[in-house]
Amino acid sequence: MYKHILFATDLTEDTDYLIEKVQNVCRLTHAALSLIHVVEPLPGYSYAYLGIEDIEGQLIDEAKRTMEKLGAKLTVAQANQFVEVGPTKTKILQIAEEKNVDMIICGSHGRHGLSLLLGSTANAILHGAKCDVLTVRLPESTD
Repeated sequence: MYKHILFATDLTEDTDYLIEKVQNVCRLTHAALSLIHVVEPLPGYSYAYLGIEDIEGQLIDEAKRTMEKLGAKLTVAQANQFVEVGPTKTKILQIAEEKNVDMIICGSHGRHGLSLLLGSTANAILHGAKCDVLTVRLPESTD
């Protein structure tokens, strides 16, 4: 069955919905669990106007703090918690391959076009992954 699962999270409130599902899959498979969150780089042209380096650094620091809390909740060692900066799909697939992951779990909440079915990030992961991908349909927001 599965030996190593990578939970790709955007660290939003949707993460809470996914935690129980991730825990159940890990419990059923006895797989090791790693976590990844990707901070998308901010557009370069904005650096001159907004001090983006400071904002991006703050986003990374906050992601690391939130990831530590999630890691504690899921009993995932810090060595298996990854906060990356770059294109989301590329970084998730890169870590999955480097760590010999055999399943990626991610949420899906796309709302338009082809993304309505999966969500653009989940769709990109599904089509680029060399391992199985479990996409969990997130509940519709009541906005």
